[in-house]
Amino acid sequence: MQTITLKVEDSTSEKILWLLNHFKNEVEILDRTIYKSDDEYLKSIKGMEESIIKASNEPIENYITRDELEW
Repeated sequence: MQTITLKVEDSTSEKILWLLNHFKNEVEILDRTIYKSDDEYLKSIKGMEESIIKASNEPIENYITRDELEW
């Protein structure tokens, strides 16, 4: 069995779902979500936008390089 992810325009989603529902034994709809861009997703997380703005105002002296990170 294969799993695929589709991003479907609103204007065609009803037709696609109609077609998929005709394959009741062969196709199972696992998840139906509304697509969000990265920007929309981050803005939907409470406090994330403020956190990003605060971090962008941080003085450059407070930043460290990737090599300095402790993994």
